[in-house]
Amino acid sequence: MRFMILVKADSNSEAGVMPSEQLLAEMGRFNEELVKAGVMLAGEGLHPSSKGARVRFSGQDRQVIDGPFTETKELVAGFWIWKCASLQEAVDWVKRCPNPMLGESEIEIRQIFEADDFGDALTPELRAQEERLREEVAKQS
Repeated sequence: MRFMILVKADSNSEAGVMPSEQLLAEMGRFNEELVKAGVMLAGEGLHPSSKGARVRFSGQDRQVIDGPFTETKELVAGFWIWKCASLQEAVDWVKRCPNPMLGESEIEIRQIFEADDFGDALTPELRAQEERLREEVAKQS
């Protein structure tokens, strides 16, 4: 199973406050543990929402909304993609994570859909397309 681990933003991350050298070192050690255990597939921090945009869809219309966005607790400051045997394993890893923020923080864990989760709606043709696209993406990295 793959999981997306979402590090929620706070007022400091949204203000562009960079992590301390100590936190970077602690996160580096934690990421090393994840990689050695075969858990971490990807992970990155994100710039504040002031450097981002949203696109709102309404039928055929598209509206671009420039950041910053006001609901800090709804924003993401960083993420990992992990491969774990279960949600509980992902929870256990998150509990070992250094606190990513200066004060209180929250990390959300969401399972990523796999091809089999879509059942018959993912036809053999769509499945082949998905596999081809994954191969093309892998070549680009």
